[in-house]
Amino acid sequence: MPPAAVPDEVLATPFTDHLLRNAAEDRPAFTCLTFPGPAEHTLTWPQVLARVRGVARELRRHTRPGDRVAIVARQDLEYVVAFLGTLYAGLVAMPLSVPTGRTHAARIESAFADAGPAVCLTSKNLLEKTASLAGAPDVVLALEDIGPDDTEPPAEVAMSDPAYLQYTSGSTRRPAAAVISHRALVASCWQTTRCYHADASTPLAGWVPFFHDMGLVLLIGTPVFLGSRSVFFTPMEFVRDPLRWIRLLAGYPGAITAAPNFAFDLAAEAAGELEAVDLSHVNSVLNGSEPVRAATVEAFERAFAPFGLPRAAHKPCYGLAEATVFVTSTGDEGATVTTSERGEPLVSAGRPYGQRIRIVDKATGELRPDGEVGEIQVSGPNVADRYWGREDPLAADGWLATGDLGFVREGLLYVTGRLKDLIIVDGRNHYPQDVEATVEAAHPAVRAGRVAAFAVRDARGEGVAVVAGCAAPDESVEKAVRRAVSAGHDLPLRGLWLVPPGAVPRTSSGKVARAAARDRWWGENERHG
Repeated sequence: MPPAAVPDEVLATPFTDHLLRNAAEDRPAFTCLTFPGPAEHTLTWPQVLARVRGVARELRRHTRPGDRVAIVARQDLEYVVAFLGTLYAGLVAMPLSVPTGRTHAARIESAFADAGPAVCLTSKNLLEKTASLAGAPDVVLALEDIGPDDTEPPAEVAMSDPAYLQYTSGSTRRPAAAVISHRALVASCWQTTRCYHADASTPLAGWVPFFHDMGLVLLIGTPVFLGSRSVFFTPMEFVRDPLRWIRLLAGYPGAITAAPNFAFDLAAEAAGELEAVDLSHVNSVLNGSEPVRAATVEAFERAFAPFGLPRAAHKPCYGLAEATVFVTSTGDEGATVTTSERGEPLVSAGRPYGQRIRIVDKATGELRPDGEVGEIQVSGPNVADRYWGREDPLAADGWLATGDLGFVREGLLYVTGRLKDLIIVDGRNHYPQDVEATVEAAHPAVRAGRVAAFAVRDARGEGVAVVAGCAAPDESVEKAVRRAVSAGHDLPLRGLWLVPPGAVPRTSSGKVARAAARDRWWGENERHG
């Protein structure tokens, strides 16, 4: 049975119309939690609209139609009104992070150079730092200094107009900006709400960053689309105490939340410190990072089942920036695990809701039969038009080539890896996440979620190398890792670096950045022979 299509009326209704509708009721809209406490900071829907109108009014003083507006702000209520105010003004938003640390600053500067924003909206305490970044626009405004407005009208936009630029996380290449139209945004929100039976009474909760597609659509876009409530805090507060996420779900019955796979491991590890809470009313906990590990699903369910978490609430899913985040998800059945052709457990990413998927042989373009691996391709109104600065469409034939590998079995999608990450040695395919799992299990000193395996080439041809975060590196760890990879994959390691766990590079969404790890360690190896 083909997935239901997104209704025409949804695709014809501008996103800001939902904002205007919501403001007719004086209900809580967005709540930012701060710690210690937590303390709640809330805007109602009428207050959101007034703040959004104020931002739009100020932006119109400095921009022309089609201009880009960079958002470089803390994850708080100001970020919400900055994003919505940019769309309300009919401009193109660029959701970015704060310039803390060299990596984040470099990503922001790269985005400035790529899209040339006319204005940058930032937090007041970041004003000077943001204005000093290379390529920063002449106009940098502090959001706290922009007052509300009661009359500013919304811009008239075509549904095909760009709403925002979503920068990819950069796990396998330099980040690029997917151009997300107003149509793609409302389509993705509809697909999400249909999958999880969400309505205006459904809280959206979490901590995933707003500059990442998962956080932006789930915690800002979907609440506006539904007229529901969003409750959030910062990623750093999650890192400081992963159980804050679990307590949040207990405090808002019926909540939908999402996080990358590594977050589930961190929460499960900390579960022994959790006081008595009731998780029996959680709607959905979406697990949407790289291929979800069966061990993670099992550990998370085992850790929180005693608190009433329904097994079916844990919903592995699959998405990417170029598809406005949502492609497939597990439904009411919960996590489904099967065995791959290599005898390893694989977790299903579910089925599409309002879009279509197919599996294609990359070399021949032919469709792959059920159970056979090929490239995952996506078609639907949620697909981005193109990358910023490029004319060629992302889906020239109506299908987006994701660069991800997977197969379909009994209607469910299983993601096995990325084409660009695939390691081919002596004609055999090896998936980096499989090698990484072997390394993590090889010795207790190796930290879970802190391992990067990648293809390398030297005089002997194609091979594999590994960078592993290790709490206490010594000769015994190295021997155990090399022995495990050799035995489990028949692969001798061309390179192995045991480093502090925090040294393993990550993307903006928290995934291990294999390309960056290869460039840093293998590149250094090549430069010095």
